[in-house]
Amino acid sequence: GIWQAATSANAGLEDHVAGNGMVAGRSVVVGGTIPYKPEAAAQRAENFKNRVQADPYRKCFLPGTPRIMYLDYPFQIFQTRDTVGMTFEWQLVYRLIHTDNRPHPEDYDSWMGDSRGHWEGDVFVVSVTNHNDKTWLDADGHPHTEDLRIVERYTRRDFGHLDAQIVLTDPKTFRAPVSINMALTYH
Repeated sequence: GIWQAATSANAGLEDHVAGNGMVAGRSVVVGGTIPYKPEAAAQRAENFKNRVQADPYRKCFLPGTPRIMYLDYPFQIFQTRDTVGMTFEWQLVYRLIHTDNRPHPEDYDSWMGDSRGHWEGDVFVVSVTNHNDKTWLDADGHPHTEDLRIVERYTRRDFGHLDAQIVLTDPKTFRAPVSINMALTYH
């Protein structure tokens, strides 16, 4: 089906006011704020100050995972025997999630990371590794490093809604894992 995030998380993962062509919105972070280490908090402040010119997404670079999942563009999900594919309206980007138990590759980094998935009952669980450090988590400048690890859990609540729980772990950036909850709606 064709899905789209029902959130303004691309503008800001935490509570944010309208500005720079972005709508205001509520935090999708469990607990409301991201627990940054001091160096990462300073980097986030610098990114925020220069966000209009410095956001890699505004320069048409790939938004990275998880940001691609909550851009204000729809995407389509396809499932085959060994992969789940997602094609995004933004820049015609695609994401492949391998479901055939192959391991993540070694010595590889990517703008979108490397995704591996499996089913736990009705929940689709995706592990994402091998990120570069060039993307931001949102337009407010939330950074990460190449050590970012993501676990996404997708549950179909009903015909028209997927619930997404996304947990970010990055020991160079966060004092604790960051959990993001949002809904995706069917189009």
